[in-house]
Amino acid sequence: QVQLVESGGGLVQAGGSLRLSCAASGRTVSSSYMAWFRQAPGKERECVSAIGGSSRMPYYADSVKGRFTISRDTAKNTMFLQMNSLKAEDTAVYYCAARFRVPPIAERGDRAGFYDYWGQGTQVTVSS
Repeated sequence: QVQLVESGGGLVQAGGSLRLSCAASGRTVSSSYMAWFRQAPGKERECVSAIGGSSRMPYYADSVKGRFTISRDTAKNTMFLQMNSLKAEDTAVYYCAARFRVPPIAERGDRAGFYDYWGQGTQVTVSS
């Protein structure tokens, strides 16, 4: 059984940093498609960053490019999201997502429906 558990969220001032972790169990993250999504109150869930998709380079939403970095540690079976220069508009619940089966068509991996497994979410609040 696959489980994804996020951690690392919290309250931080604008300009600060946080590092989110997504620990996976049941399957290895090394050959998986994985992503971070976020959902703010009243807004749709959006993909912040994805790794392992059709491009060899990670995907980043325009709003976080240059500030967020996605990575994964296969030894720890964990994915990370390093978030720097945080802004008030980054406030949201952050979810990690994973897909372990090969997709029929190569995708960038920024679509929520692409993923089969989700974590429970971790709250990130950035005070201005």
